[in-house]
Amino acid sequence: MPRPDLVNEPGAPTGGGRDPGLAAVEAGLDALDAPAPASQGRRGWRRTLSAALPPLLALVAFVAVWQALWASALWPEYKLPAPLAVWNVVWEAFREGEALGILWTSVHRAVIGFLVAVVVATPFGLLVARVRPVRSAIGPLVTGLQSLPSVAWVPAAVLWFGLNDAAIYFVVLLGAVPSITNGLVAGIEQIPPILPRVGAALGANRWESARHILLPAALPGYLAGLKQGWAFSWRSLMAAELIAVSPQLGLGLGAFLQHGQALSDMTQVIAAILLILLVGIGVELLAFRPVERRVLRARGLVGVL
Repeated sequence: MPRPDLVNEPGAPTGGGRDPGLAAVEAGLDALDAPAPASQGRRGWRRTLSAALPPLLALVAFVAVWQALWASALWPEYKLPAPLAVWNVVWEAFREGEALGILWTSVHRAVIGFLVAVVVATPFGLLVARVRPVRSAIGPLVTGLQSLPSVAWVPAAVLWFGLNDAAIYFVVLLGAVPSITNGLVAGIEQIPPILPRVGAALGANRWESARHILLPAALPGYLAGLKQGWAFSWRSLMAAELIAVSPQLGLGLGAFLQHGQALSDMTQVIAAILLILLVGIGVELLAFRPVERRVLRARGLVGVL
């Protein structure tokens, strides 16, 4: 029963109803916590144009500078071919179907190696992050492996496994696993300590705590580690294909680049570099960028990207 001295005061609840002022404050706090609607009032084609126009302008500027340098004849043709000559090499490779085979050879290796690295690095990262003795013993080694160039593993992989896919995947794993592990560890370190304690108070075991608390809370850092892990796996694959060249391994982008160097064909070398760059940009824009936007938007960070 309300106190008699508060019944007629302004802002006091009357008739069992809620205080209008308190309701307004709660609504304002909810509005602050809720993610802001993305780009209201803007049409879809305008958003698409605003996202696609800057990269297209940068590409046009790059080709224009390249064409100007070629036209100035500062370097001979065999050192700096014209953009049109490189485009003709790429177009001919696609027209004959060779480019699709080259891309498939490299991309499917990178995807398989990256997925295996995720399966290995995720529980390993949880172990390093949550078990202090393991963190003290292995943490510096993981960081050192991440800084070690993947190309250094190629000779050892060839001697251990021979010129086959096992050597390629070994190099890819050693390139990706440390990055994914460190990303997950960094994400777990940023989790408020109260969250694991709440899970323990509710009776969550280690597996339930990792699945329902640690991984979701560490998702931004984990996603950053996945992106870096993909970049390292792609770079490691190119290094392995560039050095370990064999008919048994097929013709990937690294071998295609190496063949251009062996033939002193700069147009093929630049064409291979552009294809490697195209795959990296495509995976970023089509795979990681949408997931990253969704994760950040779910946390109310719509202005980050």
